Amino acid sequence: MPLVRGSKSPAGGDPAPHRAALDSPDAESRWTAARALSGDADAVPLLAATLGREPVPRVREAIMTALMRVGNAASVEAILPYLRSQDAGLRAAAIEALQALPEAVAPFMAALLSDSDSDVRLLATELARNMKASEATRLLCDVIAHEQHPNVCAAAIDVLTEVGTPQALPALEKCAARFAGTPFLPFAISVAIARISSAEG
Repeated sequence: MPLVRGSKSPAGGDPAPHRAALDSPDAESRWTAARALSGDADAVPLLAATLGREPVPRVREAIMTALMRVGNAASVEAILPYLRSQDAGLRAAAIEALQALPEAVAPFMAALLSDSDSDVRLLATELARNMKASEATRLLCDVIAHEQHPNVCAAAIDVLTEVGTPQALPALEKCAARFAGTPFLPFAISVAIARISSAEG
């Protein structure tokens, strides 16, 4: 289910009842409370703690949306651990929330792209899609210059195909040579180079 970005939450008045309702045994009450606390920076620690124990996907998504609407470093730090979740839906919700916060995520990108877990590195490439093209190109060119895992490189190349600037061309050519024995990568790189070159022209 996509995270809701549109209308304002039903927040207003004293937030204390909403904070208390996050512990309600009723999922609908927890969902309503999460929506009411959407964008409340003071509620970030509580929302983060609640997210870690919430079993209902709809409520988790409401909490993610509430954190996303705060959009500060603390809310990013609350969402980042879910890139490691075994729950595919929770990982997808985390990526979607973080993609909506490119400026807040930017300080965390270097660490994410060098994480010891290749799955985290792969997911981190997706977070560059909504960044400024020049910044996304810089980050992803560094990835394809050093990354040893072909699937991570492929993910970075996919994003570069969409958002890369001409500054990516030398790095893409070097990556193609480095992975010459991995047929799908040189092909993907040729597509990226053609797309970026045609956009440049």
